[in-house]
Amino acid sequence: MKILITGATGKVGTRLVEVLRQHERFSAAGLRALCHNRQIGSIEVVRGSISDRDCVRSAIAGVTHVIHLATCKETPDAVMDVAVKGLFWLLEEYRISPTAQQFILLGGDAAVGHFFYKHDGPLTEQIRHMAYPGCYALSKVLEEVMLEQYCIQYGINACCLRAPWIMEKDDFRFSLSFADDVFGGPVWKDLVAPDLARQYASDGTVPLLLDAEGMPLKRNFVHLDDLVAAITLAIGNPGVRGRTFNISMDEPVDYGALASYLRAQRGLNSVRIPSSYHSNWMDNSAAKYALDWRPAYDLKRLVDAAWDYKRDPADPRQIWYPG
Repeated sequence: MKILITGATGKVGTRLVEVLRQHERFSAAGLRALCHNRQIGSIEVVRGSISDRDCVRSAIAGVTHVIHLATCKETPDAVMDVAVKGLFWLLEEYRISPTAQQFILLGGDAAVGHFFYKHDGPLTEQIRHMAYPGCYALSKVLEEVMLEQYCIQYGINACCLRAPWIMEKDDFRFSLSFADDVFGGPVWKDLVAPDLARQYASDGTVPLLLDAEGMPLKRNFVHLDDLVAAITLAIGNPGVRGRTFNISMDEPVDYGALASYLRAQRGLNSVRIPSSYHSNWMDNSAAKYALDWRPAYDLKRLVDAAWDYKRDPADPRQIWYPG
């Protein structure tokens, strides 16, 4: 087995490489990364741009499995080179490779609009694509559609693992910060008066985000370890061929329940933040059935892990991609 990983130096890729190197099932597998700007010293590397077909051809040579993690956010100058041109060349070289056996794409709930649009029921894998404004969500739709069409056109063995917002270490804690160190969005300090933002940041107050109906919002998350576990279970699994799977916590995070838990366990206050967003619930039952996978993280474990995490000075918080 020879596995090519794109995005191997990102959040998911870094952890995946660690797990594959430690996993008994993959002890004899060769690992290769396609890297552009970043460095990785633990596995074989092909250096170059994913939008360069010659580079992609070199990266796929002799590979049996491709795990495509590379992405970029709201960077219009680069996003199509990575998401469309890059994936196209990967799929082209994969389909004509004499050694290729499986292609795994990491998708995202941005492809179905996550909390931007109102849904009448759980978000299953059959829901239609609904990109929200911006080039990132559009790129996730295009990736999933391109992979689906290659399965139809050429009968390749491929699957998509669709993940919501991915958390690790103390990410979740900082996703609730009213300070400049907020992780991701919304940017809470911009939604309240500056003096209140400073006060909330100082005393650890957390936002209780409300949906468009004025109820506590429900939003989907997944912990990095659960996502990586799903990826490893998908590798070589015949039951995933041609399918998309939601890889998420069993229940979305309810910001009301979150505020109550932080109040009870950490003594933190909350403040209601109205929004035009919509609650939703990703259904992960298909992944449970096909992969025999179960997420280990629920709301309480997600919170406790983030607040108990002690960050080493040698492990600074970082932005894994622009945007």
